[in-house]
Amino acid sequence: MIGPAIDPADVGLTGLFWLFLSYGYVLYSSSNLISEGSELLLLIPSMAGLVGGVVLPLLGAVPDGAIILFSGLGSLEDAQETLSVGVGALAGSTIMLLTVPFALSVYGGRVDLDANGVPDYLVKPKLSTKTSWKAEFTKTGVTLSDAVHHGGVLMALTTVPYFLIQVPASIYATPENSEDVVAAQEHWWAAAGFILCLLGLTVYMRLQLHISQQGQDKGKRMAVMKKLLKQGQVSLSGAIAAQVNAKESALQAQAASEYQSIHDVKDGYPSPAIAAFLKEILADAFYSYDSDTNGQLDKTEVFVFFRDFHESISEEEMDKLFAKFDTDGSGTISLDEFIGLAYTLIKAQDQQTAPRHLDASSRGTRAALVQAAFGEDEDEEEETVPEEFTSLTPDQQQRAIKWKAFRMLALGTGLVVLFSDPMVDVMQEIAVRSGISPFYVSFVLAPLASNASEVIASQYYASKKTRKTITVSLTALEGAACMNNTFCLCIFMGLVFVRGLAWHYTAETVAIVIVEFIIAFIVIRETTMTTGMAMFILALFPLSIVLVAALEAFGLD
Repeated sequence: MIGPAIDPADVGLTGLFWLFLSYGYVLYSSSNLISEGSELLLLIPSMAGLVGGVVLPLLGAVPDGAIILFSGLGSLEDAQETLSVGVGALAGSTIMLLTVPFALSVYGGRVDLDANGVPDYLVKPKLSTKTSWKAEFTKTGVTLSDAVHHGGVLMALTTVPYFLIQVPASIYATPENSEDVVAAQEHWWAAAGFILCLLGLTVYMRLQLHISQQGQDKGKRMAVMKKLLKQGQVSLSGAIAAQVNAKESALQAQAASEYQSIHDVKDGYPSPAIAAFLKEILADAFYSYDSDTNGQLDKTEVFVFFRDFHESISEEEMDKLFAKFDTDGSGTISLDEFIGLAYTLIKAQDQQTAPRHLDASSRGTRAALVQAAFGEDEDEEEETVPEEFTSLTPDQQQRAIKWKAFRMLALGTGLVVLFSDPMVDVMQEIAVRSGISPFYVSFVLAPLASNASEVIASQYYASKKTRKTITVSLTALEGAACMNNTFCLCIFMGLVFVRGLAWHYTAETVAIVIVEFIIAFIVIRETTMTTGMAMFILALFPLSIVLVAALEAFGLD
């Protein structure tokens, strides 16, 4: 056994329950470390494309992949039995992610529909109080963007290996044939399935990398950047300076005919491309600090804004900057003027060679205004702000972010490897003592440990109630299903081929494929998903368990 050497068979019911909670918590924490470490790397421009396209989806599948791998190890006789735990983890993870968090994301991100049945993200409040459940289900919903449509197509295409392995399983997995006979007949089919899964994974990763490099996943990067800024993990200049410099370098590298000046005609203002980038990040926060809702910020509001986002600027420096960008002398600045001021401050902070610390009276203001930043509710509990990065210069923050991210990724992956094997043994023992098939135990319990971080992240983004954040939430869940269909199934096919195991999981395969095709059909066909439709998707999770039981009762497997 890899990891803690506690035999679940040697403990009582209380001890078994405690082992499950302990191992589950470690796997949950490990998944969080992997997710948060990957998100931190999105702040590094040179790595953002690779991280967004390859690292995030691949590492997100590691917990499930590790459980599947260890379920097929050990003696051949035991492996054939414990493989049911891996199948349950694969089916439970795939179906759970596409039903429970998918439906909850729609519910959490729902807004009112207009007269044409289209989500209205511009009206305030975005969600009004409904008088009945019928109105709630039919008059609220979310937009399904092109990215969500494309995710549904990819998800459907990546189910092909399931059909391949089911060819020999349907022919040879009969009561008359022993497991050895079935395994022998499926041997080379499993090899073909392994190659097909590996090919699908490679193509999917290349496609995601291309999408990320082309900037088509910008919504995800923006959402992550806003999240980290709001949590105070980095300062404004630490998060943005490297991004601005990278974009300016790209502009300078363009051909002369396409070249766009780094600065606008107004001194100190960024180019239109850089201004658009800064607006996308800062506009929501700008308006949340606009206490009188006149579209302008006064000097005090601007000063509080930058102090709350950990910029070490003195009142004297703010006076000079504000006077420069308050061109009409009105005592307030517009969003465009604010972007110029922010750009100048970020560039100035980026040129520092030594950290500058806030004085004690100004550190961690986190006034009520910042609680509303980036769409947060005003009564949300104030966050504890770490100063691990925020007291450093932007360049120092970038280096510190890299090292912290790599440490988190290494620790998270190591813990997953150490604790997945004993977790498989615990779920197998729960199945033995309860008299329930290991598949059903793993189907319900494994996702609680391995996918909790993805569920929490999807709910966080959906709750922002914007087109971009609901797209980030839903495409992440679709991407997780694609990784299960390629990376995790690739591990399965490898185990079946190398170890000579038998694949006799027709009922489980049918349930996975049916749920994926239902979700794919809905997201490809519809442009709006209502709350009522989301509740139907939520019901697919328990229905899928019933379907597996019914198919097995009729003789499949």
